[in-house]
Amino acid sequence: MSDEHPHHNEVTDPIIEEPLVVKQLSTWGFLYYILHGVGVSLGLCLLWGLEAVRNSIFRVLDRMNVKARVRPASPFPPGQARKRPLTAASR
Repeated sequence: MSDEHPHHNEVTDPIIEEPLVVKQLSTWGFLYYILHGVGVSLGLCLLWGLEAVRNSIFRVLDRMNVKARVRPASPFPPGQARKRPLTAASR
C-alpha cells in the first residue's frame, strides 16, 4: 500500500504568497463601521446598567432579610394530574 503513494506526506503544490492589498473604505462603509461600534457600545452599556439595577435590588432585598421563597417551588401544579390518551410514540 505504501508503494502506491510514496510521497503522500509531502506538499506537491508550491505555496504562493500574494502581497496584502488593502482596499480603501468608502464613506458609507466607514459610517457603517462607526455606527456598528456605537450600537455595540450602547448595547453593552444597557446590559451593564440592567446588571447594576439587578444587583442593587438584590442588595436591598438582602438588607430587608427577604427570603427568596416562602415554600419550595414545584414544576407541577397542585391537584390531580390530567389523564391524557397515549400517543403512538409513547406506546
